[in-house]
Order: sequence, then structure tokens, then C-alpha cells
Amino acid sequence: MEKEEMVMDIEMKKEMLKEEEMETKREKEDYEEGVEMGRTGEEAIRYFIIISYPFFFSGESGAGKTVAAKYIMGYISKVSGGGEKVQHVKDIILQSNPLLEAFGNAKTVRNNNSSRFGKYFEIQFSRGGEPDGGKISNFLLEKSRVVSQNECERNFHIYYQLIEGATADQKHNLGIMTPDYYYYLNQSETYVVDGTDDRSDFQETMNAMDVIGIARQDKQLVVQIIAGILHLGNIGFQEQGNYAQVENPDLLAFPAYLLGIDKDRLNDKLTSRKMDSKWGGRSESINVTLNVEQASYTRDALAKGLYSRVFDFLVESINRAMRKPNEEYSIGVLDIYGFEIFQRNGFEQFCINFVNEKLQQIFIELTLKAEQEEYVQEGIKWTPIEYFNNKVVCDLIENKLNPPGIMSILDDVCATVYAKGDGADQTLLQKLQSAVGTHEHFNGSSGGFVVHHYAGKVSYDVSGFCERNRDVLFTDLIELMQSSEFAFIRTLFPEKLDSDKKGRPTTAGSKIKKQANDLVNTLMKCTPHYIRCIKPNETKRPRDWEESRVKHQVEYLGLKENIRVRRAGFAYRRLFQKFLQRYAILTPETWPRWRGDGRQGVQHLLRSVNMDADQYQMGRTKVFVKNPESLFLLEEMRERKFDGFARVIQKAWRRHIAIRKYEQMREEASHILYNFKERRRNSINRNFVGDYLGMEDKPELRQFLAKRERIDFADSVTKYDRRFKVSVVVCPTFGKPNISKPRFVVRGPTLLFYDSMILSRIYTYTQGARVIRRGHEGVFLDIMSGPIAADPWPMGFAVISGSISKYCKPHHPWPIQPHITLGCKAGHIASVCQIWLSFSL
Repeated sequence: MEKEEMVMDIEMKKEMLKEEEMETKREKEDYEEGVEMGRTGEEAIRYFIIISYPFFFSGESGAGKTVAAKYIMGYISKVSGGGEKVQHVKDIILQSNPLLEAFGNAKTVRNNNSSRFGKYFEIQFSRGGEPDGGKISNFLLEKSRVVSQNECERNFHIYYQLIEGATADQKHNLGIMTPDYYYYLNQSETYVVDGTDDRSDFQETMNAMDVIGIARQDKQLVVQIIAGILHLGNIGFQEQGNYAQVENPDLLAFPAYLLGIDKDRLNDKLTSRKMDSKWGGRSESINVTLNVEQASYTRDALAKGLYSRVFDFLVESINRAMRKPNEEYSIGVLDIYGFEIFQRNGFEQFCINFVNEKLQQIFIELTLKAEQEEYVQEGIKWTPIEYFNNKVVCDLIENKLNPPGIMSILDDVCATVYAKGDGADQTLLQKLQSAVGTHEHFNGSSGGFVVHHYAGKVSYDVSGFCERNRDVLFTDLIELMQSSEFAFIRTLFPEKLDSDKKGRPTTAGSKIKKQANDLVNTLMKCTPHYIRCIKPNETKRPRDWEESRVKHQVEYLGLKENIRVRRAGFAYRRLFQKFLQRYAILTPETWPRWRGDGRQGVQHLLRSVNMDADQYQMGRTKVFVKNPESLFLLEEMRERKFDGFARVIQKAWRRHIAIRKYEQMREEASHILYNFKERRRNSINRNFVGDYLGMEDKPELRQFLAKRERIDFADSVTKYDRRFKVSVVVCPTFGKPNISKPRFVVRGPTLLFYDSMILSRIYTYTQGARVIRRGHEGVFLDIMSGPIAADPWPMGFAVISGSISKYCKPHHPWPIQPHITLGCKAGHIASVCQIWLSFSL
């Protein structure tokens, strides 16, 4: 598909798609199943080889973006094939969700599992459509939540999981107490979330680390750092002569122990700061003692720095586990926290809403503006649709000059050395009023300012804007962590400190602006699939519908304009040549190659499949199809053609296999005939001379033979019953034990004798028919080499007694070859004689 697609998902607080239902969506069309998360994932799997196919989830906080993203990734992992390596990648994709949610999600006023970071997850595929790699790009982690939360909110989930799920030994070693003991957790006085089991979630988080491949020691240190941050937050300060002093020095020991640093050095770095200055031509370092506010800021900066670097380590571990040398095809999933409007909106909400504003601009550029411009360029008949372009709001925030944007003014204020605390925030407010006060989407307010976003008006409180924008981790703290006895912690702070380094430090706002623009550039190169998530209520209950709230979201997400554009426009467009490449097989004139003009080829193809003329328009370089159903019809016809081709291939393959089998059998038959002739050629034709039964010495036996009869062959035989047990004839004698008597077979030129005790049964041997008859019974004899007289060293033969009509027609050979049945070698007549088979029915 070249056309950007959009799906609307309403978060109804219930399960969207069960695992067993995922397979039912496979190989189905949208009009057969309806459009939902499973079908959306199926479409991505079909088309990701043709185009780069990212999913873009948008909507306000609590609208279900993260849940929908998990369903997409789960569906892709479920239905795609693969071996052991592919399964490992699937496991990592699925297990990355609980791990990143534990460290990156938190309870807010509007959402019990709100994403407090953004991620762009690329699932990479092989040419065979198997997920064999991946990559995560994370941004906008709300680090300030580590040290403070609003009322009715919680810190990141991992803290509560650790407190509830840690073992007794872990709690003892890490000093784990109840949540209300920790300053970083008790500010909001909210510790429990309905429907959340922190204990089991902790075990799932630890298991996810194992699946991803994080070493056991590193996993323990991650938990240790998390506990160390909690204990670090309990270090309080008091004023001593205008300078800060740790209230309870005993509280320094445990965080220092958990972080592997010296407690005295920790005390020094929290209450003072090293500053470099130049006097004349030489540099000099001096220690500046901090006040209580500055010391608290330093403590919080260290806690936020530790947490953010642990989070980056987890993301990098996931990427390392899924890394592949070359990227072929990918499906992207963008999950970022949605537009936020709270009673008090600070710097974090400003950054979040800015990123959402940029993503809305992509939507406008790629769906509304670009589509209408394309119709004009291609000469398509069409009615223009009016829409609001939010580029003016983006410029208000991120412009550098003429006039400078809000972020540029904020960076200038933060660069002022003497601007600290509330004084800096008030300076920011004054400069904003002076520079952009007359902007149509900006208004000043008491203690802050108002921005008219695409989602509505948002009032921002400037208190703390400058401090959080600086986001500076002093070199003293970096040096402190680089002195840790744990190599893992040292690797989290790889900076090479250079006191001579010049230039303005990078602010949080600058980082966010760069990340947002990089993300926009990435998405602009793709064909995004938009998933607009709607939050139906504020009660967080299923099937609860607030019409006014839903209507407001539909309006500010631009859904009405998008629907009007789609209804007035065309659902699908493709370059003539690409269209022919995909659908040329539908007509014999275009398959395998259309040799005329591409435009004429497309027209011929569409007429041949009887598509209505009002369902498509021919542009200058592209064909435009109005309704999706028309495209689905083409796809169905194409699939049927492929079915026919598959049958031709199957027939050709079966014919090939049959010919090979025939040639093999012919060769085997030739070998049999050749070997038979070779054996006959090397045989010596002479009569059998021997007397196995001692017949020459027993005149009483020779009485059964004619005077001219001679013995050609004679030996004892073993009879087997139907259960393949040896059957012998017992001769009872008075006063003596029973004696087993053997059976004999004697062959002469014209007679065959067969008996158990004496040669009392005489049958006439008919050499030509190889059938010996006695009344209604018959004995069938099949000798592989013909008459024994012609081959004195036979391979063996079988004697079968019974009704000949049960087995074969007269004069027809018995189907079992004796040399196969007996398995004897020529020349070993002595051993052959011991295994004659006799079946008596």
C-alpha cells in the first residue's frame, strides 16, 4: 500500500483479541473480518516487504495506546513463523513490554498504567517474513517522577513491585521498608492500584530480564540501584549558617553502601559543588557550599541521573539481544504518551504536548495536505476540504528566530549564569510576553502562559521550568559515581570529564526538540498506519460512554477532516508500472509483460476485470482507486491466479517424481535381469548327486519310485503353522516316550514325494505347469531357476499344500519369490535344506 491508513480504536477497558482468535485473522481481508488490531497487524505482515510500514498510535493519556501497541506486537509474534533463533527474538519482543512498563510506566490521575516515556519499536524481518531482529528508540522519560509526584499518582511501578515482591533476604540486604517510609514514594500518599498485583508483576519483571539475557549480577545491581535511589531520597537537609547540612548523617551509610561509594564523599558532593574558574591564564577549582534548596536539587539530580541511566541500560540490553548485522524489512510501532491536560501543567506536560503537536503535524502533512496536493498534481477531479494546519503552533514552540519560539527563549534564560529558581522562571515569563505575547495561539496568565494546541487550550505553570530544562548533572556527581566499587555502576557514567570544554550545555528542551525532529524525519520517509485511540470515559470502567468527551477527541484528532478527505478522495493510488507489476497476471495481454504504454496497460487491465469506470481515475503518473472493495476484488483475483499457478507447479512436480520413480524401477529391473543372466552364464549344468536321506541304502523307501525313477533332490523339511510355530508329527510307541518324526521332501524327474512319517503321499509333478494335483487339492511349487535338473544348485523352493483356488489361478506363478522368502545364497544347499517352508491348510 502506498496510501496512509488510519484506524480508530476506542478503549473499552476489556480484552480486544484472545490468543486463540489470532489465527482466525490470518489470510483474511478487512471486509471479511472488520478492521481491528488483529486485522491491522495482518495487513502489516502482508505489505511490509513492499513498503516501510510503521504504526503510529495517538490519543490522550489513558486512551489505550500502549495496550493496542502490545496487541499489534503480540499478533505479529503469534502468526509469524520461524525456528529457534526467531522464537528467541519473539520472546524478547513480548518480554520487553513488562520490563519497560515496570521501569517506564506509572499511575497518573487519568490512567493507572500511563506510559511515562516514548518508544519507537522496530521489528525487523528476514526475506522470508520471520522476525529475526529489532531495535527500540526511547525518548522523553519523565525523570522528574522519580523524585516527586502529584496527588493520587504513583512513582514508577518498579518501586512498588520491589517492595511487594522482594524475598525476605532481598528486603534485609536492600533495607526494604513499607512505601510510606520513603520520601520519593510518600508525597502523593498513593501506594496501591486497583487491579494491579505488584508482587506477581515483580516476578514477571525479573523473568523478563532473564529472557532478554541480562546477567544475574547485573540484574542484582539494577535492583540494588533502585533501592539505593529510595534511600537516597530520605537524606534531608537543614540550614546551618545559610549553608546546607545533612539532617541525619546516619542515613548516608546505606545508600552509599548500595551504590558502592564512600559515605563521606557522598555527604561532601551533596552539600558542596566544585566550580572551575580562570584567573589570568590559569585555571583554578574552588568548592562552593550549597544552600538547602541547592542541596535538595543536587540529591534529586543524582537520583534522576541514576534512574535514567539504568533505564537506558535496559533498553540497550534489549537492543543488544535483538541486534542483527543488516536491516532488510521492518514494521515500526510508535507508542508515546498522549496529549495531557491536568489541573497543573508543568515542563513535562509542555514537552509531551509539543511532541504530540509534531506528530499531529505529520498526520496533516501526509494525509490531508499531501493528499490534496497530489490530486492537483495528477489532475484528478476532486473537491478541496478545509482543515486546520497546526504548523503555526509548532513554530510558536520551536522557532529559533523571527520570532524566537518558546523553547529558544527558555534556553536563553537558562544560559544566564545568575538566573536561578523562581527568579529565572519570572524572567522567562517576562521574555515570553515580550517576544510572543501577540501570537494568536499564545496568551499570558497569572504565573504562567496558555498555548492553543490542536487538542485545546492548555495553561502551563512556569514554576520549575528553568530548573527542569537545565537538567544538569554536575561533574562532581559524575566523578562520585565513577568512583563506585561496582564496575556496572561505573559503566553507567562513561563521560570523559574535561574542565576546559567550552560551550553551552545541552538542555532538556533541546534534547526533546532534536528527538522529536529526528522521529518526524524517520516517519516522513515511511507510509504510516495511524491508529487513533479514543478514551470513552474518565471512570476507567468498561462500556461507560461519555458522548461529549468522545466528540471532543474526534474533533481535535482531526478525524472529521480525515473522513471527509477519504470520502471525497481515493483509497488507493499506485504508479502505473508498479500497478502493472502487481496485477499483470490478471490478463493474458499484460502477462508476463506489457509492451505498450503503462497508462494504456492499466486501462486495459481494469476494463478486462470489469471494474466500473467511476471506481477509478487515471492521473498523469498514477492510477487512483476510489473504494477499498475494488482493490480487494483485484487482490482476490490475483490470489486465485496464484492458486492456478500453484496447481501447475504441483502437477509438474508430481510428473517429475513419477518419471524418476519409473526410471529407477526400470534400472532395478535391468540389474535383476543382468544378474540372472550372469548367474546362468557362470553355472555348471550337472545333475544333483547326493543322498541326504540315505535312500540308496534303504530299499524300503525306493519301492515308491519307479524303476526308472531317480532321486534328483531329497531333504527333511520343517513345517510352520499359521502362527509361525514349528509343527512336528509325534509317533506314539507303547511303553516308550513319544518320538518326533521329521517330514521329508523327495523330488525325482517326474514325481514329488512329501510326507511326515513315511513317503505315503505321491503326487505327479508336471514340470511345465509347475502344479502337482491330487484330487481337489494341489501343491504349488515355484523354483526360481526352473527345473532342478537344469540348475543343480538351486536357491531354494517352497512347498504349499492346500486348495490351489484359494491362492492363484492354475498355471499362474506364486507371487512370492522363493529366493526372497528364503534369503539363501547359491551354493549353500546344505543350509538351504534346513529352512524349506511348508504351509498346510
